[in-house]
Amino acid sequence: MVPGDTASGGGSGRESAWRRIGPAAWIAAFAAALFAWQWYDTRGEVNALRQELARKLADADTQGKESRIVAEQAREAVADAQVKLGVLESRLAESQNQQIALEALYQELSRNRDEWAYAEVEQSLFIASQQLSLAGNVKGALIALQAADARLQRMNRPQLTALRKAINRDIERLKAAPHVDAVAISARLDNLAAQVDKLPLAMEVRPQAEAPAPAPGAEQASAWARFWRDAWAEFKQLVRVQSMDKPEVPLLAPEQAYFLRENLKLRLIGARLALLSRDTSSYKADLRAARDWLAR
Repeated sequence: MVPGDTASGGGSGRESAWRRIGPAAWIAAFAAALFAWQWYDTRGEVNALRQELARKLADADTQGKESRIVAEQAREAVADAQVKLGVLESRLAESQNQQIALEALYQELSRNRDEWAYAEVEQSLFIASQQLSLAGNVKGALIALQAADARLQRMNRPQLTALRKAINRDIERLKAAPHVDAVAISARLDNLAAQVDKLPLAMEVRPQAEAPAPAPGAEQASAWARFWRDAWAEFKQLVRVQSMDKPEVPLLAPEQAYFLRENLKLRLIGARLALLSRDTSSYKADLRAARDWLAR
């Protein structure tokens, strides 16, 4: 075999081998590339799915927490509603009990309305008696008697006519009686008793105002004037003129002045008590004694 032929034969063999291997290699390479691309694409999708799954899991966790919070709030709301419902039920039961008690009381009052009316009239008459005997309050007694008469009128019972006539007679007598404002007079007596400590005694003499000091320049010029003034003062001590038609005011020690004021207070307080108890003689006697002490 010729070397050239051998070389050409080897080259043609390799070429034929490449021809045999080439399509398969290209197919394998294409398949590998396709596999690599699919693997990469699948990996991206897997990563995307993983991220989406993680996000959904996070959202689900958040929603689960929110759901748990909402469920807890719902349980608390249900518990509060149950408590409020229990309170309302207890109040409803209490209201029903009160209504039953009021109905029973109303029935009892309906059965005993006459007794209550008589008790009201008796209480009004008792108040009128107290106002007259203790306080001398004619107006208050009139109001109480008129209330008793109005209550008897609403009862409209013929057997109570005599009682209404007696009450009306007392009302007319009180209207015709002179009005004495015992409350105002009592307040004035209290005010006078409170001012006793401020009243001066007749023996108390106010000190004379001191003469202003002379100017330094006029001290020598007024020496003769002071001499004649002192001499005239000594002369007046020798001769004293006294009115004999008025009694001399006795001098009182401080403790005597205190007791005098306290006795005057007692007289005024006694007059007030006599006024409230409607003791006319004692009232006039205490006022007369207090007036005489003040006139001295």
